[in-house]
Amino acid sequence: MNPPSAPLYVTSVTVTGGGSAHGRASGRAVSADGALDLELRLPEELGGDSAGPNPEQLFAAGYAACFQGALSLLARRHRLDPSAISVAVTVAFGRDPADGGYQLRADLVVTWPGIEPAVVAPLMRQAEALCPYAKMTRQGTISFWGGRPV
Repeated sequence: MNPPSAPLYVTSVTVTGGGSAHGRASGRAVSADGALDLELRLPEELGGDSAGPNPEQLFAAGYAACFQGALSLLARRHRLDPSAISVAVTVAFGRDPADGGYQLRADLVVTWPGIEPAVVAPLMRQAEALCPYAKMTRQGTISFWGGRPV
């Protein structure tokens, strides 16, 4: 195993208060620099009031932003216009049949109108290798939608 590299950026978010229904955090999430300060809420499907973002939404946003950034970087390197790239991440929270605990599944769909799937497919594989969220999640699916599935 290789030693960890020196981080380029470090952040910290602390969650306090709230209940722990379903083994999930609710309460207030505040980043060390104060840029993020929000109330986490359970979704209605889990008995909450859906009056604020939940951890799965925040994870989906981070993953989508990271993958979109990686794919955009690769697009520019290949002299392609990344401005129409859209990345949607769906996060599912549920029971792990293996142990009865909880698990997350992240499914990612890329839409890039006007670019052929044959051009996008290798860039998506490269983006998956580049994006740290994708490295971390290796479970779920990644697909392209630009009019035709890859």
